[in-house]
Amino acid sequence: MSATKTARLIRFAMIAAAATSLTACGAASRIADIGKAPELSTIQDPQAKPGYQPVSLPMPTPLPTERNPNSLWRNGSKAFFKDQRANKVGDILTINISIDDSAKVANSSKRSRANSEDAGMPSLFGLEAGTLSRVLPAGASAANLVDLTSNSSNDGKGSVDRNEQIDLKVAALVTQSLPNGNLVIQGRQEVRVNFEVRDLQIHGVIRPEDITAQNTISYEKIAEARISYGGRGQISDVQQPRYGQQLYDIIMPF
Repeated sequence: MSATKTARLIRFAMIAAAATSLTACGAASRIADIGKAPELSTIQDPQAKPGYQPVSLPMPTPLPTERNPNSLWRNGSKAFFKDQRANKVGDILTINISIDDSAKVANSSKRSRANSEDAGMPSLFGLEAGTLSRVLPAGASAANLVDLTSNSSNDGKGSVDRNEQIDLKVAALVTQSLPNGNLVIQGRQEVRVNFEVRDLQIHGVIRPEDITAQNTISYEKIAEARISYGGRGQISDVQQPRYGQQLYDIIMPF
């Protein structure tokens, strides 16, 4: 067996072994869930999850609070009357997500180049062309010993046509209050329809001033926003390639 065939068999054996190990990891749970709807995740304290890290961002120097005697107004207050908008850890607010994004880019490039080189050797170390002709093979000419030509061309075209539209709402929980008053929020919503679960997650940092009187905020006012909208279930399983195919595409993309 040739070295090429041996290397190919070894590569396929490695892919098969890795695919078998990946399948074994989740095969038992997937088989146990056959005929059942996907389970919803339990509600958990975000700060109690493994790997949770509080958000740390540059903060301005805190200003001392001054209280004026016989005055209902406190310096630094943002409102005269207290409202019901979220302002501390544990409060809930509604996030309006309305994404209507589109992008269209097209470009093309074309390049061509042709080179030609012709070199002769009429004399070499005192030997004239007639003497060289006797030394060179039959049919060779000392006046035209080297003739080089090269041609290169490149024609590239690329285009991007993307259109995304998402319109939904989700309630988020204030998980942290930063020293400058900004709030860290985290929200998750799961909806199960038959055998498919749609999962919406959002994280970010907001300013209390951007929260409306209805205790809502728009997604574009969320700093460091992380929005995830996907699903899991029978439809998602059918749409995804098998583990072996995914591994094969990573190892041998071409």
